[in-house]
Amino acid sequence: MALSRGCLSCVKYLMFIFNLIFWLGGCGLFGVGVWLSFTQADFASLPFYFPSISAASLLLVAGGVTMVTGFLGCLGALKEQRCLLLTFFTILLLLVLTEVTLTIVLHVYREQLDRKAQDELKEGMKEYKHNEGLKGSWDNVQKMLKCCGVSNKTDWHPVLNSTLPPSCCRGDADPCLDGWDEACYQKAKDWLVKNNKPVLVFVICIGIVQVLALGFSLLMYCQILRAEKYLD
Repeated sequence: MALSRGCLSCVKYLMFIFNLIFWLGGCGLFGVGVWLSFTQADFASLPFYFPSISAASLLLVAGGVTMVTGFLGCLGALKEQRCLLLTFFTILLLLVLTEVTLTIVLHVYREQLDRKAQDELKEGMKEYKHNEGLKGSWDNVQKMLKCCGVSNKTDWHPVLNSTLPPSCCRGDADPCLDGWDEACYQKAKDWLVKNNKPVLVFVICIGIVQVLALGFSLLMYCQILRAEKYLD
């Protein structure tokens, strides 16, 4: 019984440490999401499909869920309650399965999703002349990234009668007839990849911690169940 109790204590503290790391990781993801939201605040009127906006939203959701799950795991480890551990294990398993499924779907259907996102952004461009918030967001994007249009600068031709927004040209030329050649959608994606490689490494590390936390929570649950049976 002493040996069993010693194993339970060891697993308990290991699980607490891993869940503390997990919780801190969630705080990190949430913090990056908040930072990205503030840095992209000028793009707020663009559709959700714009890469930087969707990335910020996903990080906020993922960080929030990770923080709650990590806290639940820490509490379950300290209290040694099977109910909390089972709840934690179930939520974390669903989270891991969702992450794996989402990763596979995004990889398999990335071209279709890119096309849909670009179509939605082009549709939203039609409101450029009538929506001041959208106009400001597009102008900020094009100035910051030195780009023009969603897939190319001709996306503006149907909207502005074969001309371009002043923000498409160097120095805000008005009228702008020959703007930047780079497309904003691809340039935004490239910007995200370039600036968020540490975040991707961080996410992979969190994934490893998730798998370890699953194993420790299941092991601790079995240890508590065995100890309760021995006491009975």
